[in-house]
Amino acid sequence: MTQAYFVTGTDTEIGKTTIAAGLLHAARLQGLSTAAAKPVASGCMRTADGLRNDDALALLAQCSLPLRYEEVNPLAFEPAIAPHLAAREVAIKLDVASLLQPVRAILAKGADFSLVEGAGGWRVPLGGEENLSDLAIALGIPVILVVGVRLGCINHALLSAEAIERDGLKLAGWVANIVEPKTSRLEENLATLSERLPAPCLGRVPHLGKATPAAVSEHLNLELLADW
Repeated sequence: MTQAYFVTGTDTEIGKTTIAAGLLHAARLQGLSTAAAKPVASGCMRTADGLRNDDALALLAQCSLPLRYEEVNPLAFEPAIAPHLAAREVAIKLDVASLLQPVRAILAKGADFSLVEGAGGWRVPLGGEENLSDLAIALGIPVILVVGVRLGCINHALLSAEAIERDGLKLAGWVANIVEPKTSRLEENLATLSERLPAPCLGRVPHLGKATPAAVSEHLNLELLADW
């Protein structure tokens, strides 16, 4: 049975791609075929092959299916700013319709385990009145929430989970990514998250000196995914 999930985070810069790459690596270790999409990315670098985004490249490296960069990341913007602002600066229309077809094409390849990674948190704006969460809604796939564990993360995590549920999607699991290891009352915070989030914790990833997909995967358990 093929499985596909939308990966979102409690904020930007909380290790969403690090966890997504770890999840893909964990799936590969189980002998599963993998694919991924990063539909829109800002903060890209200019190369001889065009704009390239480090996050999208990290996901592509963990895909066992032969995918081209443009399939994984169809919309890339150079400035490291909110995607809707970056798109506006270069007069590119950014909406669900422009992202849905390429993402569906990735999912249609039928990998055993596929991830679609968002940008920032759940309510990142696209053009007009649309948000990136509307893409997840259109895809209708379960969500994995990456919680950047630091001061304030409980509020961010619970509000994100509430929004996901209100949008009619299932929270399939969450990952505690400890971005601030000196967080006061760390264990108590993690316990509260486990008690209040309506999904299993797929793993607790410590602050790693070198957070490679292999190192991260050691702290993740795909078997805990709801409906796996």
